[in-house]
Amino acid sequence: MHYIVTGCDGKLGGRTAELMLQKVAPTDLTFTCPFLNRLDPEKKARWESLGVKVCQANYDNPDEMVQAFAGGDRIFIVSAVTIGEIRVRQHKNVVDAAIAAGVKHITYTSFLGASDPAYAHVYVTPDHTATEAYIRQRHEETGVAYNFMQDNLYLENYLTTSVMLALMSGNKWYTTAGEGKATFIPKDDVARVAAALLLGRGEDNRTYKICGSESIAQRDIVALISELSGQEIEYCPVSHEEFFAYLDSMHIPRTATGDYSRSPVPWCGNDMVTNEGSIAEGLMDVASDDVELLTGQKPMTARELAKNYSYIWENHVTNWKDIR
Repeated sequence: MHYIVTGCDGKLGGRTAELMLQKVAPTDLTFTCPFLNRLDPEKKARWESLGVKVCQANYDNPDEMVQAFAGGDRIFIVSAVTIGEIRVRQHKNVVDAAIAAGVKHITYTSFLGASDPAYAHVYVTPDHTATEAYIRQRHEETGVAYNFMQDNLYLENYLTTSVMLALMSGNKWYTTAGEGKATFIPKDDVARVAAALLLGRGEDNRTYKICGSESIAQRDIVALISELSGQEIEYCPVSHEEFFAYLDSMHIPRTATGDYSRSPVPWCGNDMVTNEGSIAEGLMDVASDDVELLTGQKPMTARELAKNYSYIWENHVTNWKDIR
């Protein structure tokens, strides 16, 4: 059996790649990324020295992907970055390329609520809804099996970029989340699920809800960070309009195709406002034991994970590119 991990230059794909190295022979692995020259050369050299096939597979280049995926049996597809029609097209490209290369199973990183119309107004959701529908269509046409990982909001973001923005804003944490709670999920746990599904531990053609083990409000996260950092941070729930104005003041573009040259984070205002707003609506407070079902471990809690990111306040980080 040969396994493919896409997006190995990113935080989720990179974590999944390292986990797969612990579970199967390196010669049974292909790691891809959209731009090979942006992959850490030391990491690339280490992987290749072990026997991993490391190659470029850009979601905008179907022929390149078919060549990269050749010989693979199961693939983990990390969702693309740009939100909107571009991402949906890229996802269709990678799915088609995997099938053309002979892949028999697809694991796809989706988003919580992608199959529920109640989530359709959340900025990132329609892309995942469309991709899930396309994978199901291709399953009906070809018999290629799949699993969807419907991930909740990533807990790391609220321990890194949210903290960073608050410290850059006079220790004020602005959000549209109100008093809502969410079962935020750590990326390490998402990667463990990805590896489990890639290895065939899931039930074919099933969707798994990848949620954390605790229901927690952002107000509670603010209190935790204030305690750990020794810096009193004020929790400031605001309206959607007020949050947009704040993000505008931080040079964060409103759309995914906007100008990020001065933005301290890689996300757009529409994404941040609607994600946070969905917490206030209760849409992200979903209980699921799928992580433990697939991996045998409960997801980490905010307190357990926060200690890994103390450097954010200790080093006064002000840009997402300095987050590790």
